[in-house]
Amino acid sequence: MNTKMKNKATTLDAYQLLHEGSLALSTVESNGICIDTEYLQKAIKQTARKIKEQTEDIKNDEIFKTWKKRFGTKTNMDSSDQLGKVLFENMGYTCPVYTQTGKPKTDIAVLSELNIPFVKSLLSIKQLKKAKGTYLSGIEKETIDGLLHAFFDLGLAVTYRSSSSKPNFQNWPIRNYEMGKLIRQCFIPRSSKRHIVELDYGGIEVHGAAWYHKDPMMLDYLHDKTKDMHRDMAMQCYMLSKKEMTPKNEDDAQRIKDIRYCGKNRFVFPEFYGDWWLSCAPALWNSISQMKLKTREGLSLRKHLKSKGINRLGIVNIDVIQESNTFLYHIKQVERDFWNSRFKVYRQWKEDWYNAYRKNGKFMMLTGFEISGLMKRNEVINYPVQGVAFHCLLWSLTRIQKLLNKYKMKSLIVGQIHDSIVGDILKSELQNYLEIANKVMTVDIKKHWSWITTPLEIEAEVSPVGKSWFEKTKVKI
Repeated sequence: MNTKMKNKATTLDAYQLLHEGSLALSTVESNGICIDTEYLQKAIKQTARKIKEQTEDIKNDEIFKTWKKRFGTKTNMDSSDQLGKVLFENMGYTCPVYTQTGKPKTDIAVLSELNIPFVKSLLSIKQLKKAKGTYLSGIEKETIDGLLHAFFDLGLAVTYRSSSSKPNFQNWPIRNYEMGKLIRQCFIPRSSKRHIVELDYGGIEVHGAAWYHKDPMMLDYLHDKTKDMHRDMAMQCYMLSKKEMTPKNEDDAQRIKDIRYCGKNRFVFPEFYGDWWLSCAPALWNSISQMKLKTREGLSLRKHLKSKGINRLGIVNIDVIQESNTFLYHIKQVERDFWNSRFKVYRQWKEDWYNAYRKNGKFMMLTGFEISGLMKRNEVINYPVQGVAFHCLLWSLTRIQKLLNKYKMKSLIVGQIHDSIVGDILKSELQNYLEIANKVMTVDIKKHWSWITTPLEIEAEVSPVGKSWFEKTKVKI
């Protein structure tokens, strides 16, 4: 096969990946992941008890009494709309964020910002109900003889990514610590001589996008390990200096990590996926109080921004002209710089890619998959990136599974999330497994697809022998 052919995958290549990937995932389904059934039953009962106790407690609150008085038999504690009317119309609280039509916004992020004990208790109950009804009960329903055999499908998502069901293995909570702990403690290795191991592709979708647009600034970030795009954008969004983003001790490191997380997940990724300043600014602003974000010196980022001339969020409405002392105005300027200066080649690729789709009604992924049909602009831009990122994981999983069989290893792949592989790994095989996975996922794959032009990395997290998935910690490969 010549170089030109290697640089361009065909539909036949795509079929081959899907065919072999389906066989590999069928093995993963058959393996199943072990469940601590004793812990599961205990968690379900404890969660149900907490829901009942907390529900009874809030019924004595003045806000609930007002709620009941206004809506009577139609009172629905799961209705954010009803809650918003009670809080902002009856109780006189000020809503921090409004919709574009001028109505109070009542989603969980906004309600969390209110810092009202009743609201916090109500959100806690909703969280517990979801934990019990969606996650814990879902695991219990599908567990047979101590094993959970979730389904992994490759033919349902238009992006040619995988999906999961009965239950959805790709939807376990991770960002909320308490929810993550409650659910992931259910998953354990098969014996006291095995580990739960999760292998995660680091920033694979950012790399995937770069293989298409080839923006020199982005490529520089991806090739130079001393540079950090998410840190830089967090600095710009919160008006921090490089010195203020350099830790002096462990407490500083955690604070800076939280700030970087917000730059990454409240600005960079939303912008890449088609969001804009009017949504990003409130998310960044609300995160300050939700995550208790502070500078290296321990000053709240709200006070820090005030010292920089920004004393309020502003009115979240596109028809309002934002004043220069608002956070909305500031993030609007950050966004303008982001696309017009920092990543202008990426921006141009998005325009060219979408215009080509409008002309042809379809587009081809780097991995040879064709997507056609009626799609929104953001879908046209995001689908090829999401698809190719997952295909890297699928190719790697398939290859690792073949090598486990070839070497007659007793370690098993037991789950798959969009950018990570979950294994039940024998202690004596752990080092070999990590070395095999690292070579496949960062070296062999680049030989298979020569259009992968950026350095790939994986992160490995390993639970202590016999311990749950929740107890995993990072290890060096």
